[in-house]
Amino acid sequence: MELYQKTLANFKNSFFAYATLAIIGQSCFGSIAAMYTLSNGTNPLQMVQLALIVLICMSVNTAILAQLTAKTVFNLLILSVLSSIFFIIVNTLLI
Repeated sequence: MELYQKTLANFKNSFFAYATLAIIGQSCFGSIAAMYTLSNGTNPLQMVQLALIVLICMSVNTAILAQLTAKTVFNLLILSVLSSIFFIIVNTLLI
């Protein structure tokens, strides 16, 4: 929990710089996850996965543009990166 608090404090301190990097980074992770998901076909399961990836990644961008609190943006960023990594791993194993 100490790592989380230190990283959050650092994120709050340089919010606009990290927000810019967050948009770029999590969008790249999301697009990679979407690519791996669509490489397994376009059946309904993949479409649900794709919808979840897009929803989670867009929530971070929306939170930044809506100027929500730094903690909210930071938590959504963590959720976005972890879910993208999860979908990348799941779809890599299915290939």
